[in-house]
Amino acid sequence: MATKIAKTGITRERGWLYYLDKNGDVSRTKMARGGGRAQKGKPQRIAKVGVKREDGFLYFVDKDGDVAKAKMARPGSRRASARRAPKRAPRRTTATRGRAKAKTTRARR
Repeated sequence: MATKIAKTGITRERGWLYYLDKNGDVSRTKMARGGGRAQKGKPQRIAKVGVKREDGFLYFVDKDGDVAKAKMARPGSRRASARRAPKRAPRRTTATRGRAKAKTTRARR
């Protein structure tokens, strides 16, 4: 569930990508479509908001044109704790339990 941080009331236009830049302001840039050469264009600052970001949250411009944040899903956190556990030796199968490997001694020339 997302929570609104700042009300900007931006009206979004088709063909533009709206995002929060590194200063915490709302910017937009032309979307790349069709797989052709991307046109170089400077991003345009739409609204000066100055949002301070927190770790673990995703910041975006919602459908109302306001800045919102949502907690990021971290699916790897369960697996990370399993990786930190001490590793056990793999179990030997019954086929390899009784047999010893034969040593080969060959003289190399």
